[in-house]
Amino acid sequence: MITKSWASLASLLFLFLPIAQFIAYFDFTNMAQVAAMALGDILEDLDLATGLLLLGVVLIIVVVNFLIPAKIAKWAIVAPIFVPLMLRLGVEPQTVLAGYRVGDSPTNVLTPLMPYFALMVVFAARYQRSAGVGTVIALMIPYALILTVAWTAFFLPWYALGIPLGPGSPV
Repeated sequence: MITKSWASLASLLFLFLPIAQFIAYFDFTNMAQVAAMALGDILEDLDLATGLLLLGVVLIIVVVNFLIPAKIAKWAIVAPIFVPLMLRLGVEPQTVLAGYRVGDSPTNVLTPLMPYFALMVVFAARYQRSAGVGTVIALMIPYALILTVAWTAFFLPWYALGIPLGPGSPV
């Protein structure tokens, strides 16, 4: 029984290898720091409002979510870029994390690379035999759009009002 359960995890363990290698090379080459500095120079010259910068973070995370659905790997890749970049532009790291969460959560149900997506398809097929990947994505698109817009509409005024994100964590 143990070997059968480990055999089912082989594809997941193999997936961790390229993810770990990419993160290691990303860290070794200091690409994140170079990207943060270059983007910081550009954004300082543009002199955008902080709300627009946070909206940009949310939208970038929505797009990245389709390419990298794993939360830990995604945050490990985008945090070394966004946290120093936004800190340079006057935005606290906890606010960047909040923007990341706003962009990440609603679109998880749309990517077939999400680990639980197959389970969602199985549950849908239990009640509708013809249901497949396209059916689940088509059903979830309105929810993802509404949640993305709603959470962004909550997050930006929250930031503008200066409500703390938690004890000792100002926006």
